Amino acid sequence: MIRGVTAGIDGSPGSGVVAEWAALESLLHGVPLCLVHVHEGPHQGPHPAAADAVDASAVRHQAEELLADTARTLRRNHPALRVSTRLLLGRAATVLTGAAAGTDLLVLGSRGLSGTMGFLLGSVARETVSSAQTPVVLVRVTGQPAAPRQSAPDVPTRDVIVGLDIHHDCASLLDFGFAEAARRGDRLVALHGWSIPPVVRDAGALVAAQRDMGPSVARRLTRILAPWREKFPSVDVAELTPTGSPAHLLVRASDRADLVVVGRRVHPAAHGGHIGLVTHAVIHRSAAPVAVVAHR
Repeated sequence: MIRGVTAGIDGSPGSGVVAEWAALESLLHGVPLCLVHVHEGPHQGPHPAAADAVDASAVRHQAEELLADTARTLRRNHPALRVSTRLLLGRAATVLTGAAAGTDLLVLGSRGLSGTMGFLLGSVARETVSSAQTPVVLVRVTGQPAAPRQSAPDVPTRDVIVGLDIHHDCASLLDFGFAEAARRGDRLVALHGWSIPPVVRDAGALVAAQRDMGPSVARRLTRILAPWREKFPSVDVAELTPTGSPAHLLVRASDRADLVVVGRRVHPAAHGGHIGLVTHAVIHRSAAPVAVVAHR
């Protein structure tokens, strides 16, 4: 594994927010930060002559200035930060995935929509999340300056929320989530939302099903978490097994979170990547940054 954090910046107004979040994460991890900008080259449309007229050297110079200015700002704000830059050519999602391979994580941005509609995940970020084996963190870009994120003892503890499906292997999510909570001094909230069987029709039967099935669900979550509680004894852990939509429960809990961790199951036989329904909903609605961790 190559220790480091990679951040993809594209020159949009939110690139500074993404870079700042990645810088703070690099300092928490104690690893270098690499800022990456990908130039996909001239558009090959129906008028190649127009594409050929693009001044490639000017485009490259602009990209280099973006990287240099961003790195300069981060060094000024965080003198202890080790930061480098890379200007790469190719298909953005493929290049970003390759550049971050084997590192601690890749940081990208998602843009805020108007009102309460949530966040928009661009095609590059969506494709990258769907294919990357490296954990990908999507940072909320709202047009407002990002609040400083600290881990000092006098900062009120917040949560790292990990959405778990107790019926599948959760090791990768728990490794990532517990390590992030330990670095921040945050509480880890392990949340498994579950549904009552559809045969339950009335309120009395619903209460009975919750009474009969709830303890078993809670015990299973406790057993799953036991090795990580032992590995990370300093992390305060809350175990939640409410009934309801997992996506809705995670989004509601994200209001008080530093980070929400969800999974993306890797299917070796499948062609292309896939983001599950719960992860898709959390990415678009969470109030906090979302880490998507690939797992079997």
